Amino acid sequence: MPAAVLAGTRPPRPGALSVCVTFGWRAMLKIKHVPEQLFDVTAFPIMMTLMFTYLFGGALAGSTGEYLQYLLPGIMVMSVVMTTMYTGVAVNTDIDKGVFDRFRTLPIWRPAPMVGYLLGDAFRYTTASAVILGVGLALGFRPAGGLPGVLAGIALLVVFSFAFSWLWTMFGLLLRTEKSVMGVSMMVLFPLTFLSNILVEPRTMPGWLQAFVDVNPVTHLVAAVRGLMEGRWIGAEIGWTLTAAAVLAAVFGTLTMRLYNRR
Repeated sequence: MPAAVLAGTRPPRPGALSVCVTFGWRAMLKIKHVPEQLFDVTAFPIMMTLMFTYLFGGALAGSTGEYLQYLLPGIMVMSVVMTTMYTGVAVNTDIDKGVFDRFRTLPIWRPAPMVGYLLGDAFRYTTASAVILGVGLALGFRPAGGLPGVLAGIALLVVFSFAFSWLWTMFGLLLRTEKSVMGVSMMVLFPLTFLSNILVEPRTMPGWLQAFVDVNPVTHLVAAVRGLMEGRWIGAEIGWTLTAAAVLAAVFGTLTMRLYNRR
C-alpha cells in the first residue's frame, strides 16, 4: 500500500471472494477474542442431548440407547438451526455500534459483510455438529451410514443453516434492538423445531398437527440427515431440503440486500 501511494497508482479493487473471506475472518477473530460466545455451540448442545435422551428415552423407546439412535440426528438439527438466530443479533449489534456505516463507505462488493457473517457462522454450525456427534458416540450412538453418511448429513445441515440464516440477517436489519431480534427469532424457531419429527414420530400426532409437520422444512431436513446417518440416501428428502435452502437464500437474501442498500 505505501509503495502504491508513492508510485501514484491506485491499488486494484478487491474481488468479491477476497472481501467475503476477509469478513469471514473478521467473524472468526471475534470468536478468538471472545471464546465465551462458543458456549451456545458447545455447552448448549451437550445439555440438550443429555436432557432429552435421559428424560424421554425410557418412556418413548423403552431404553435410552434405542432412543438415542433416533434422537441424535434430530437434536443435532435442532441445536444448529436454533444457533442460526445469532447471525441476526450480530448484524443488529454492528448496526447499533455504527460499524455498518463504515462498511458502507468501503469500495467493496456490497453483500460481502453479510456473507462474511454467514461464513463465520458456518464454522459455529460445524462445531456444534461435531460436539453433538462426539457426545452421542460416547453415549452409544452408532451411525450405520459410517463416516460418509455422517459427513454428508452434517454438510447438508450446514448448507441449509447457511441459507436459513438469511432470514435472521433480514430481521437484524429490520428490527431496532438486539432483544427484539432474539424475541422474534424464538417466536419463529420454537414452532419450527418442536412441531417436527425431531423428538417423536409424526404419526403419533393429531391429524391437524401432522399437516403442519409435513410441510415444515425442518421435518424434511431431519428426515434427510437421519437417513444419511442410517446409510439411506433418501433422494426426495434431500432434494426437498436443498430446494427449501435455495428458496430461503433467494427470498431472504434479496430482502436483506434491499434493506441494506436503503439504510
